[in-house]
Order: sequence, then structure tokens, then C-alpha cells
Amino acid sequence: MSKTLIAIVLIALGGVLLYLGSQRKDSIAGHAQSAGQEVASTFDGKPRVTDHTLYFVGGGALILVGIVVALRRAG
Repeated sequence: MSKTLIAIVLIALGGVLLYLGSQRKDSIAGHAQSAGQEVASTFDGKPRVTDHTLYFVGGGALILVGIVVALRRAG
């Protein structure tokens, strides 16, 4: 029972992070950050990651871990 609850919570939190990342990407702040990252990367050549990308990666990771927890057999 607790394994199922943990899996559901992880998947739900992953979905929330994906939603927040989508909202951030489409917002004015997200567009400004993306533009700033492009200018900065062009200037010094260092790769940079925007906040909404981190939200997407984190959300996907939580969903994947939740699925793994849900599908693992008790043993």
C-alpha cells in the first residue's frame, strides 16, 4: 500500500513540475531568461540551462522514478 502511495506522489509531483516548467517557459520571465541565456552563451561560449529546462528534467525524472517504484515487485 505505501509503495503505491509513494509512486502516486512521485508521479503527481513530476506532473506539477512539468506544468510549472511549461508555465515558466511561456511567461515573459521565461522568454527574457531564454534571450539572456542566448546572449550570454554567444558572448562567452559557455552553455547555460534555463530554469524551465530544469523543471522539465526534474519533472520527467520524478515521473520515471514513480513508474519504476510502481512497477517494482515486492521481494
